[in-house]
Amino acid sequence: MIVLYDNHTGSLDMHSATSEDRLEMSGRDTDRLIDALTSNWQAEMRGYHTYNTLSQQESDPQRRRTLRNLALAEEHHAGLWATRLLDLGAPAPEYEGTEAGDADSLANRIGGQELALRRLELEESRDIARYGRQIQELGDEPSIAILKEVLADEADHYLTLGGLIRHHLPATPLEPELAQQALNELVAEREKGQPRAASWIGDAIYGVNDGLGAIFGIVSGVSGATLGNAHFVLIAGLAGMIASALSMGSGAYLAAKSEREIYEAEFARERDAVEYNEAEARELLSLTFQVRGLSAEDADHFVGHIAEKKEQLVEALARERLHMTDKSLSDPWVSATSGAISTAIGAFIPVVPFFFMAGIPAILVAAVISLLAHFAVGAAKSLITIRSWWSSGLEMTLVGAIEGVVTYAIGIGIGKL
Repeated sequence: MIVLYDNHTGSLDMHSATSEDRLEMSGRDTDRLIDALTSNWQAEMRGYHTYNTLSQQESDPQRRRTLRNLALAEEHHAGLWATRLLDLGAPAPEYEGTEAGDADSLANRIGGQELALRRLELEESRDIARYGRQIQELGDEPSIAILKEVLADEADHYLTLGGLIRHHLPATPLEPELAQQALNELVAEREKGQPRAASWIGDAIYGVNDGLGAIFGIVSGVSGATLGNAHFVLIAGLAGMIASALSMGSGAYLAAKSEREIYEAEFARERDAVEYNEAEARELLSLTFQVRGLSAEDADHFVGHIAEKKEQLVEALARERLHMTDKSLSDPWVSATSGAISTAIGAFIPVVPFFFMAGIPAILVAAVISLLAHFAVGAAKSLITIRSWWSSGLEMTLVGAIEGVVTYAIGIGIGKL
C-alpha cells in the first residue's frame, strides 16, 4: 500500500503496513530500529530546513538553485524514513528543530555562509559514516535498501557542497580566532592530548633525586635515634635503598607502559576516525593548519598531499592531537632500568660514610656529602627545566637540609622513648 507523507507538516494521509513489510524481530530490536530511523528522519528534516533557509539567503542564482535541490533531496530522504517508520508501527515522527534548521545557529553565523557550508560538508560526511555503520548494524533489509539509496545521494551532496565551497574560497586566510572556534567544535567531544613522555634522562635525574631525598631522611632519622650507630644506619639505609630502587623502577615502567598504551589507543581511534569519516579527519587537520596562519586553500591542499596515504594522515592527526609521536615515547624497560639504577645511586650516597666510620663524624660527613649531592641533582634538573642551575641547586639543597634536620630531630625523639 502507498503511504503519503507530508514532510512540511509532519502529517500522514494514510498508513497501513503489510506483514511482508515487517521483519520478525523482538520488541527490543524493533524499538532500537525505530529509535535509529527516527534519528535519521530528524537529521534529514533538519538538513531540509537548513538548506532551504540557506538557499533563501543566497544571492547567487546558481548557488541558490543548488542549495534548493539539496533541500529537496533531504526532504525526499525524510519521506523514505517516515514511510519505513510507519511500516514498523511507529507513530508519525514530529520535527523537533526550528524552521531555519541549523542555518541561523550561532555556530553558522560565525564566519558567514562559507564557514556554514564547510560545516554542512562535514555533516554530510558524518551522515555518510553513520549510515555506513547502520548498514552493518541494523539488520533490517527494507531499512538497508533505503540506506543504500540515501548513501548514494549523500555522497553526491558531499561532492556538490565541496564544489560550492572550493570555487568560492576566500583569498585571505580564515581569521585564526574563527578557525580556532571551528576546530574547538570538532574536538569538543575528544579528550585532551596526553603530555609529552619523559626521556630516560628525566627518569634518571628524578630517580637520583628521589633516592637521595628518601634515604638521606632515613639515615638522618636512624642516626638521631642511635647516635650514628653504623650497624643500624647501614641496615636501614641499604634496605631503604633497595626498596626505593624497586619502587622507582616499577613506577617508571608502569608509567611509560601506560603512556604508550594511551598513545596506541588514541592512534587506533584516529585510524578508525579516518576509516569511517576521512572527510572530517581532513577538515580537522586543515583547521589546525589554518589556526597557524595558512589560508583555507593552502591548508586543504597541504592536507590533500598528506592524505594520499591513509597511514600518513593518521600519523599527522595523532601528532597534532597528542603532541607526540611513537618515537618520542619512552621505552618502558629503559625507563625502569634508568629509574631503578639512578634511584639506587642517589640512595647509596648518604650511606657511604657509615661503611668507614660511625658516630657524630659519620653523621657530619654524610650530611655534607648528601647536601652537595642535593645541589648537584638540583643543578642537573636545569637540563630539563627552564630554571638556572644555581637557583635549582640551592633550592634542592635547602629542601635537603630541612629534611635532614627534621628527620634527625624526630630520630632523637624516638630514640629517647
